[in-house]
Parts: sequence; C-alpha cells; structure tokens
Amino acid sequence: MATAPVSHPGIPVLAERGGTQLRAPRCTVVVDTREQNPFDFSRFEGWFAGIAYKALNLGDYSVAGLEELCVVERKDLADLVHSMTANRSVFVNRVKRMSSYPHRLLVITAALSQVKSTYPHAGANPNCIFQSLIALLAGLNVPFLCTETHELGEEAVASYLYQVHLYHWLESNDHGRFLTDNDL
Repeated sequence: MATAPVSHPGIPVLAERGGTQLRAPRCTVVVDTREQNPFDFSRFEGWFAGIAYKALNLGDYSVAGLEELCVVERKDLADLVHSMTANRSVFVNRVKRMSSYPHRLLVITAALSQVKSTYPHAGANPNCIFQSLIALLAGLNVPFLCTETHELGEEAVASYLYQVHLYHWLESNDHGRFLTDNDL
C-alpha cells in the first residue's frame, strides 16, 4: 500500500456518448466568505472556471448557479464535536435545511477512527457523536464523508462539486443522467 495518496487527476471524470467526449463548460466553485478554514481549490484550476467568494444561504461550498440545489458543509473534528454538543440545536437546524437540497454533503476532515475515539479536550462521548452522524444519514438523508486530511477533504469536495455540475449540465442539455453509455 502506498504511504501517501496519489496526486489528483487532471479532470475527475469525462462524459461521453457513443465514445465521443462531450464538452461540458467548467463551473465556478462558490466558497462561503464566513468559512473559518476554507479549502483552497486553486490546485484544481483545470477543473473549474474560477472560484467565487460570497455569503451562502447555507453551507460552506456550492456551485455558481446551483446554490439552491447543492450544499456542502465542512467540519473539522473540533468543530464537529462543538456543533454536536454545545451548538447542537443550531447545527441540527442547519442539517435539516440541508436535507431539502437535492445535492448535499457533510464533509468531516478527520478520519472516522478519530470521530470514534476519545477527545482529549472535550467531555463529549464519541459514541454519541458517531450515532448522531448516523442519525443524520438515516433520519435526514444527509450523507457524510470522513477524510483523513484537510487536503483529501479538499479533493473530495472539488470532485463532488465538479460532478454535481456535470450531471446537472448533462440533464439540462438532454444527455441523460449518466457519464458514459451503460455506466454511471
């Protein structure tokens, strides 16, 4: 097994019909101006037309023009624990709002094993935090993704936003909701 993740691809996925690549326009990533520790999408310059910074109604990241359809919320471990304990009602309200979006994702920039381990500076119970995440998934249908590093979270969110835009473009241009014939 490799000791470090491989570098990201030049383009995450391509759309094809009948073996011919479709030329989808690149989208603009939107980063909420209130995000405390924002992802830096500059290394994905080939994926996006640009990066815009503005206050989003909900979440930390979206795609320009799809802000009412796509929301990504990012939490590091300390923020997740704080959101699930001291700030729980505000966070649960936010996630309930996220559940109405067709494209929604909670990204935690910590390994699942860290979420499930004792927190050195918090009295929170890791089992309660973990079960709350499962409740978000099962009860509110809000998926979550744990990434070992901030950089892997950055790539996961960049890939997600790229593909949300691509699928939206494919459907809007009568290409159907799949990337290649007889595939995803």
